[in-house]
Amino acid sequence: MRYRLVPMDRSHLAQAAALERECFAHPWTQSLLEQELYNDMISLVAAEGEDGTLLGYGEVRAVLDEGTLEKIVVSPAYRRQGIAEEILRAYLRFGQAHLSFLTLEVRAGNAPAIALYEKLGFRPVGRRKNYYRELGEDAVIMTVEFGRAEESDVPAAGSDGVEKS
Repeated sequence: MRYRLVPMDRSHLAQAAALERECFAHPWTQSLLEQELYNDMISLVAAEGEDGTLLGYGEVRAVLDEGTLEKIVVSPAYRRQGIAEEILRAYLRFGQAHLSFLTLEVRAGNAPAIALYEKLGFRPVGRRKNYYRELGEDAVIMTVEFGRAEESDVPAAGSDGVEKS
């Protein structure tokens, strides 16, 4: 599977909204995604197949030197192929250059996501009880800090981290 990471633009919005509906109980609308696209505090990265298909995307909100990973979503048909990891690695490179830390919330029962985050240097720092009310599940708050000696342990991206096959 060949794909590339590109900045999300208007051409991705309809597919992103469809992906939201496919993957989330409370999906963001195309209108909301468009608002995020033009928000200066938001970075949206799209994983785009060779034919222009949106395979997944990620969003980070940055305020001053603090970053929050709002979401990474990959189409069920393209999961377990390293796409989420490459999106996250792109945000980690951004974080190392521009942020003090990057934080996120993840369902406590989402073991594959937690394992990926831990693999890339995130550590649990807290918990939000019953955050996912519909599921009766807590959120684990995870953070990676940049600019410290321990950060040398964060694995580097493979090759250029942008185009994969």
